[in-house]
Amino acid sequence: MNKKIKIRHIYKAEELKRFAKLEGKYHHMGETHSGGDTMRIVFEDGNGKWLALMVWGSACYHLRPRDEYIGWNMALRRARQKLVVNNRRFTILAKPGEHPNLASQCLGLAVRELPRMWLKKFHYRPLFAETFCDINHSSGTCYRAANWIPLGMTKGFSRVNRQECDFYVPNDNPKTIWVAPFVRDAIELLNSPNLPDECLEGARCDADGVLPVSPKQAESLYEAMRKVKDWRDDNKSIPAASMLSIVVMAMMSGANSVKAVWRFGERLTMAQRRELCLRHDKDKFGTPLKAYFKVPSYVTFYKFLKKLDLVDFGEKLSAWLQSQEGTLPRRLALDGKFVKEVMGVVSMVDCETGAPVAVASSRRKEGTVGECELPKGQKLIRDQDLTNALVCADALHGQQETARAILDANGDYLLQIKENQATILRNAENVAKARNPNGIKKK
Repeated sequence: MNKKIKIRHIYKAEELKRFAKLEGKYHHMGETHSGGDTMRIVFEDGNGKWLALMVWGSACYHLRPRDEYIGWNMALRRARQKLVVNNRRFTILAKPGEHPNLASQCLGLAVRELPRMWLKKFHYRPLFAETFCDINHSSGTCYRAANWIPLGMTKGFSRVNRQECDFYVPNDNPKTIWVAPFVRDAIELLNSPNLPDECLEGARCDADGVLPVSPKQAESLYEAMRKVKDWRDDNKSIPAASMLSIVVMAMMSGANSVKAVWRFGERLTMAQRRELCLRHDKDKFGTPLKAYFKVPSYVTFYKFLKKLDLVDFGEKLSAWLQSQEGTLPRRLALDGKFVKEVMGVVSMVDCETGAPVAVASSRRKEGTVGECELPKGQKLIRDQDLTNALVCADALHGQQETARAILDANGDYLLQIKENQATILRNAENVAKARNPNGIKKK
């Protein structure tokens, strides 16, 4: 027998019928009945003999260990969930011992080839894989051998949809969660505001009405934004607090351009728009449409943000963020976040959810003295109580003054150092060498 394994997507009716029959016979859970994007693949030897079957489909809707591992908040999960695919069935057809290490070989081959096959069929490339292993039938050794990552156990609940509502009922059968990235930087891409072109189609899923804050927090945010000075002398049909609330929540969800802010606003439900005091749209005769609340246009957002008093905005937003301290975690990252050339803020954000804890205004990263990211970030640190907090930052903030400000605020720091920071890098290497007499291993 030719030991080279081949992978193939099947779609012909006669092969699908054969696939279903074999899966129903050899898999302990029986035949798969999947909805949404689904792909059935077979593994065969050089002679065309079927060795194993796999069914891939949509990712699990709620899976806290996966979302925490990726670093998703609720809005990102809803927007990027199609970029994660689930190995729903894995059925071995070969007899025991007939093909050594067949299971792990198939899993490795699937991780390498499935993204290409998925892109060809569904027009977007997934970035991440997940599956569940029933410990009553398998210990998951093949997944470990194929370099999949275990994330612990499920809680043993199944999702049931009834009358457009989700219910979770106990199934008394917790399973092991395994995940695998399709590309080396999958985690970074799943959190990046800029996806590769071949992934964009998979990020166009329905995220309507998904906010990065609770309804009560959205209401209090609106009240806080009412205190920001409105520079407009006339044409105030759209409250400034409405636009600023949308801007803040959009940036919390990863928006980094005016267009992304506007798109976030367009995804708000009518009830959410009403709560943000957006005005009724009008028909062609000028009559208000009572059931439709209009989101400001891209141009309106752009013009408003262009002249916004960022210092005043940053102060009011920081005050609101401090008022939410009981709901904010303490593992923080310091970074600049810019809506292109229009506005920018230096943010101290929660590493897991991306939610800002405090912000300061910044016009651009380079240029105006005292207004760029580094001094603004240092001032932001001095204004915080960082007790029991670890602050992470990139090489731009790898400065002695930044580190001293974090320590003075009772925090700890983890700062990146690059080779162009010769003195700091040499000092850090000397400290590390003193702690490790065998020397520093450089990658």
